[in-house]
Amino acid sequence: MRETEPDVPIENNPAADLQLIVPNLHRRYSGVTATNRAVSPRLAKMFRAAWLGPDKPDGIPEMSFADLLKLWRRGAPLIWHARRNDEMIAGVLLRALGWPLKLLFTSAAQRHHTWLTRWLIRQMDAVIATSSISASFLKREATVVMHGVDADVYAPPPDRAAAFAEAALPGRYAIGCFGRVRAQKGSDVFVETMCRLLPRYPDFTAVMVGAIVPEQQGFANELKKRIEAAGLQSRIVITGELPIEEVQRWYRRLTIFAFTSRNEGFGLTLIEAMSSGAALVASRAGAAELVVEDGVTGVLTLPGDVDALVAALEPLMRDPAAAAAMGERARARVLERYSLDAEAQQIAAVYRTLV
Repeated sequence: MRETEPDVPIENNPAADLQLIVPNLHRRYSGVTATNRAVSPRLAKMFRAAWLGPDKPDGIPEMSFADLLKLWRRGAPLIWHARRNDEMIAGVLLRALGWPLKLLFTSAAQRHHTWLTRWLIRQMDAVIATSSISASFLKREATVVMHGVDADVYAPPPDRAAAFAEAALPGRYAIGCFGRVRAQKGSDVFVETMCRLLPRYPDFTAVMVGAIVPEQQGFANELKKRIEAAGLQSRIVITGELPIEEVQRWYRRLTIFAFTSRNEGFGLTLIEAMSSGAALVASRAGAAELVVEDGVTGVLTLPGDVDALVAALEPLMRDPAAAAAMGERARARVLERYSLDAEAQQIAAVYRTLV
């Protein structure tokens, strides 16, 4: 495959030379968008690639829908790498109308698929699953490629105490829970756990980083009432949605990260927190049981169980030095197994079977 400079505009990357389209047809920023944005620039160094849709990352040319029209009835095959149903639907329709597409789908879901998703998956030329658990729900052959993380971006700070001090929050240590504020993410489990633990550990402040979407405003308001009732408004901080650079700064401020999801596809925050050197307590959701070595690089708990989360977090809050040591082991595991380059190379191997 041909090498390409990461920031070549689509005008200088002729349609005849393209090998890969990365569609992002979802307007709302999500975890799927984040994973796509992370790995696509790496793939654009190996393939003539273009990004179609909003939230384009640096390092890959942007393609407009007018550019897409130029590819109709092109002779050479072109990979269309979908990650959502709407992107699979678009790929199937475009191919039926004469676009020379090889269709690939990445699935992170750990559930039985709807009839529509099952039908769409059958139309794909190849399928990637982000874990062996996700692959088990696909009912067809799939290549397992686990997510990776940019360990240079998600890295421990030179001085974690100084990084925390920048936030001007009470105490000396931060414990975080990142993701949209909603029941699926276990936001309520985290708040209830913090209401129990923070009065015992005055050196800790809890930080929830993530969007509150309109349909979850009522749920978020109930959490805020619970925080106020506990008198912890200054020590349980809900930031709302932040730019990705600010999220990365928050990771570097954490001593402990709580992954509290009731269900997940993969749960990218797991490896982002580990890569940043935070001690991890994670519910057995998404890829947690595959990623975390229980008791070594993190602690696993039952989803939705406040008592279990309290029991897992309290020893780390009582002994921040032990939390720091766990964070170091977690970082080492990410460097060994979950690099972004390794993910890109494995995806590229699937591409090469298609074109």
